[in-house]
Amino acid sequence: MSKPEPSIDQWLKEAKADPKAAQCGMFLTHNGIVRITPKKQVREGVQGLGEVAKVQFSYDAEGVAAAEKEALTWPGVYYVRTWMNEGELGVGDSIMYVLIGADIRPNCVDALQKLVGKIKNELVVEKEIYA
Repeated sequence: MSKPEPSIDQWLKEAKADPKAAQCGMFLTHNGIVRITPKKQVREGVQGLGEVAKVQFSYDAEGVAAAEKEALTWPGVYYVRTWMNEGELGVGDSIMYVLIGADIRPNCVDALQKLVGKIKNELVVEKEIYA
């Protein structure tokens, strides 16, 4: 069972209304979704696993909140927001959304990459179930 997804349009309206929005020259979003190709195939070249039918997904909510706060200390970052799904997700379902607002493009790109990497590598549990 997945959670209702947020509206990125609404998120951007809210971000642009934030008191620190005047510091932001760029907002970037990330929408991670369940794909049919197994992670081990994409990242490690492992073949013969079959197609992904669904993913069991959970996350450390306190860890994600701490990661958001940490991201606000990175160079040029003034706005951070995340949404994490949970439960049994099908192919095409959203796993997460991340929104970063920063002063300049390099800081924004770097922060998005770093925050998504931290969440995916340290704060989530994903179990792929093959068809």
